[in-house]
Amino acid sequence: MTIVAFQGEHGAYSEEACYQHFGESITTLPCHAFEHIFAAIDEGRATYGMLPVENSTAGSINKSFDLLLEHDLRVQGEVLLRVRHCLLTTPGNAHKITQVRSHPQALAQCEGFLNRAGYQAVPWYDTAGSAKDLAAKPEEGVAVIASKLSAKTYGLDIVQEGIEDIQFNYTRFFVVGDGAAPRSERAKTSIVFAVPEQPGTLYNAIGEFANRRINLTKIESRPRRNRPWQYVFYLDFEGHWEDPNAGAALLGLLGRAAFVKLLGSYPAATPSDNGGATAQSQLLQI
Repeated sequence: MTIVAFQGEHGAYSEEACYQHFGESITTLPCHAFEHIFAAIDEGRATYGMLPVENSTAGSINKSFDLLLEHDLRVQGEVLLRVRHCLLTTPGNAHKITQVRSHPQALAQCEGFLNRAGYQAVPWYDTAGSAKDLAAKPEEGVAVIASKLSAKTYGLDIVQEGIEDIQFNYTRFFVVGDGAAPRSERAKTSIVFAVPEQPGTLYNAIGEFANRRINLTKIESRPRRNRPWQYVFYLDFEGHWEDPNAGAALLGLLGRAAFVKLLGSYPAATPSDNGGATAQSQLLQI
């Protein structure tokens, strides 16, 4: 049985990503915090974890990248989830709404809709949690912003779907687990590294990829948590680390960097026609 851990309550967007990637036959395990996803896998309570790492409007999720550096789990897949916010309420309450609850980020992403409708925005600890709490204790005039899955999970009515202000709102997830992912034809690799504090060291490090015509899809710096005012660099590139050019680039990087950690080579997500994405992987067959 495949068990996938995610952060949040049942009905969360992370749980939607689990079903999008693995299908409906899996068991999902809600976790209170990102750290608990890693713990669930380490302790054998989950097979994989679904970890959000980046949003197309809000940027990177720093906590996730810090945990990838601290732990030994590998990235085994990539998911691009189209986030479609829905206005949900209890049956028969759709025409009485005056107050809308949700996570502050969801409220911010639907600010235009809320202002036009004249609804009062009330921050809540979680999108799916706001749906769960309203279903458990219905209140007249109260609605929530959450996923379509939350409506199904907690028996709420969908008043309106797709209320986000920016329609191209995606969250990128990493599927994390033990060991390496199977080789795939269209792969992506994620690494983290640090370079000595000398002029030109970062330029020369990235040059190892440029000289071999390897396309970088992301590079971002993060503070080193154990060394103030020093930084590590998270980098994604197209290809598998075992490809000849990629292997040579990583070998060259090892000679220039203070350290290099391979986070994983994995099947790159492919955008689908319905606005989501599927990964070309065979994780369920491992």
